[in-house]
Amino acid sequence: MMDRVFFNNSLRGWIYALATALFVFALTRLIRGLLLRWLAKSAPQTSTVWDDLLVEILGRIHLLFLLVAAIYFGTLQLSLADPLQRVIGKTFLFVMLLQIGIIASRGLRFGLDRYRLKSIESNAEAVTTLSAVAFLLRMLLWVVLLLVALDNFGVNVTTLIAGLGVGGIAVALAVQNILSDLFASFSIVLDKPFVIGDFIIVGDCLGTVEYIGLKTTRLRSLSGEQLIFSNADLLASRIRNYKRMVERRVVFTIGVLYQTPVQQLEAIPMMLREIVESQKQVRFDRAHFKAYGAYSLDFEIVYWVHSPDYNIYMDIQQAINLAILRQFQEAGIEFAYPTHTVYFNRDAENPPS
Repeated sequence: MMDRVFFNNSLRGWIYALATALFVFALTRLIRGLLLRWLAKSAPQTSTVWDDLLVEILGRIHLLFLLVAAIYFGTLQLSLADPLQRVIGKTFLFVMLLQIGIIASRGLRFGLDRYRLKSIESNAEAVTTLSAVAFLLRMLLWVVLLLVALDNFGVNVTTLIAGLGVGGIAVALAVQNILSDLFASFSIVLDKPFVIGDFIIVGDCLGTVEYIGLKTTRLRSLSGEQLIFSNADLLASRIRNYKRMVERRVVFTIGVLYQTPVQQLEAIPMMLREIVESQKQVRFDRAHFKAYGAYSLDFEIVYWVHSPDYNIYMDIQQAINLAILRQFQEAGIEFAYPTHTVYFNRDAENPPS
């Protein structure tokens, strides 16, 4: 009975092949499971990232790949027809290339995520550049694996590449909007008008850059919502990058009553200068009697804050405002407020008879 032949192989041969396939599948699955559980427990307790990477890789090994590999090694025990043997071998190669692509792509993403967490505060520009480079590497990886698979399936890769070059023109015309955003993303990465973590203003929208993608860039606004911009539209706009501000120039105006004596008006610029210079992290620029306003005599004050931080600027401005109010009250100088003065000509109302 065991020597009876089915499809050019004895029954014993089929049983050996089945046993080999089941053994390989069970063994590889058992080893994968044991290593995954052991590494999952030990990885959080170590400082190295290699065990974390192994956890990611083992988690990406699909059971379908193990099953196809087991069937392939099982069929090696059999004497099959050449066409069938080639189909099984090419299927195993295709699944193996797919598995390699998944593992390599996940490895690149794992490295990028680790680098992002480590360097986002100190080197946001490198993180932004590396994100684009990682995408290009993943895309190149899948293209190479696809070409290898097609070559093994008998496709003339050289002819295919030449055909893609011609057909790529038509595709580029069809997806030119997407391609414009794609090239705009590369311009952002290479030219770096902003990077992840920068606070920028685009038109009347403002927020912190959270993500720079291939088609869109995402900002987190001060009110909490996410703002999404097309990369091409973003580069066509005027962008104000406050993260790269070294110093903040502050200009503000105060107005006093027209009835203020000249002696007090002459003393106000020096008084304002002393108030500004008494603050820390400040460089005084000027204070002048600027103009005759509609209802006030206007003074303009200019100073620099040695920090781009908005909260520091507001703390300093608040201290200056309180000091001005205090000293003006002590000196008897009154602030102007919107008023209208109406003059009546009594002689016009009672003309002489």
